Amino acid sequence: MTKNSKTWLAVAIGAAVIIIDQVLKIWVKTSFYWGEDYEIASWFHLRFIQNNGMAFGMEIGSKLFLTLFRIIVVTGCIWFITKLVSKPDSKPGFIACVSLIAAGALGNIFDCIFYGEIFNNPLPPEVATFVPWGHGYASLFHGMVVDMFYFPLIEFTWPSWIPLVGGKVFSFFDPVFNFADAAINVGFFGIIVFYAGILGGKHDAGADKETKDTAKPAQKK
Repeated sequence: MTKNSKTWLAVAIGAAVIIIDQVLKIWVKTSFYWGEDYEIASWFHLRFIQNNGMAFGMEIGSKLFLTLFRIIVVTGCIWFITKLVSKPDSKPGFIACVSLIAAGALGNIFDCIFYGEIFNNPLPPEVATFVPWGHGYASLFHGMVVDMFYFPLIEFTWPSWIPLVGGKVFSFFDPVFNFADAAINVGFFGIIVFYAGILGGKHDAGADKETKDTAKPAQKK
């Protein structure tokens, strides 16, 4: 692929992830009340929650720290992508994975930066609405991330005779996440499974052999 093709690939993936993510979040936020659960199938629900943390509701540090951390990560990813597209031997699949990670992180950044300023945050059963700038539920950089995908694939109650967990309900998969989280994790998974060698500094063996062969001086006959 040419440099322009790789650039458009990264831009297209980034734009698609951000647009889909934000459309879903705004729809859920303005259509569901906080905590509402809509069962599409026994194993797939739409459940509107909000969190202050990272992917799957995890939390580290303060809200401002998390937002600034995300901005640093996205800036680094974008810089890395610009380096990748300029290299003739860079793999399009690797660029796609890094673009998924950057776009997913950027999608959650939008929530953190802007949602507190442009949305109210009513108690159930009311749903959120757009409000004039500055009249929202939080200040700039302190908005909450909207999550909605919930997959309770397995759920059962432990037999009462089992120590410690007897009588308790076990469910898998509990975390609620959004489209941006999914993009980030697909990107990481793709890199680990298909491009771990690149991260370790290894290159394609065939490409290395071709480079060495090219570099050899011509033999006299």
